[in-house]
Amino acid sequence: MPVDNLRRAALLMLGSGIMFAVMGAIVKRVSSTLPNEMVVFFRSSFGMLALLVWIGHRGWHTVKTRRLRDHLVRSLFGLAAMYCFFYAIAHMPLAEATVLNYSTPLFIPFIAWFWLREPVPMRLRWILAMGFLGVLMLLKPGVGLYTPTALVGLASGLLAAVAMVAVRHLSRSESSTCIVFYFTLVGCVVSSVPLLWAWQSPSWELIGWLLAMGAAASAAQLMMTRAYSIAPAAQVGPFAYSTAVFAGLFGWWLWGESFDWVSLGGALLIGAAGVLTVRYTARPPSVA
Repeated sequence: MPVDNLRRAALLMLGSGIMFAVMGAIVKRVSSTLPNEMVVFFRSSFGMLALLVWIGHRGWHTVKTRRLRDHLVRSLFGLAAMYCFFYAIAHMPLAEATVLNYSTPLFIPFIAWFWLREPVPMRLRWILAMGFLGVLMLLKPGVGLYTPTALVGLASGLLAAVAMVAVRHLSRSESSTCIVFYFTLVGCVVSSVPLLWAWQSPSWELIGWLLAMGAAASAAQLMMTRAYSIAPAAQVGPFAYSTAVFAGLFGWWLWGESFDWVSLGGALLIGAAGVLTVRYTARPPSVA
């Protein structure tokens, strides 16, 4: 692997981390006015608009499939993860919600074992145990953060892990464009249903923020995809955790949020375990 490729991939992943953090900050901003159902819908619908342009350029043959049921399972779990993640962002410090969402790599080996019968080596079990210790430190049972909101944030990581294992299963025969298309399509259709009772007419200012959210998410996805296409996941995947760092900076700058020492230690353990897990399994972590 050329050194230049690794450097470019690392820079792309850092750029992706910034864009995902920007998306999270905008989600937190608009969630103070709009319900979670609308935020998820606009995230899906604006993503679909960008995707339709891409597919129109590549050709509709890229989204033909005979595995609609598998796509539906992957999409529903991914959408549920998005609902949980956005809810956590709205009700928790941005960095803590992001770290809990990035616990995904800790769950993937167990789900892959249960679903695909992939073994979990003993060395990896110790790494995962370190990561779950970090989760407990971040939740701080009995201190006050061990709340339904924090558990929803952790659920976003678990649900995203199921979606990622489903993606691994689908990728044996389906292209990435096809997988993303059906996820976005299902997201648009399913997330439109709650609008029957949760719709609020957004102001033009909010529409601008929602457009910016969709643009940031699309830019992040494109940079992340490009990074994984030019360098191994084991080498560039750990840079995805830069999202939590940038989210912490945005949270501190915009809302005066900060980690206490226990939460900081837990976040570092989760990040370290996630990086080691990605390097050990050579699988990229999941994002919203």
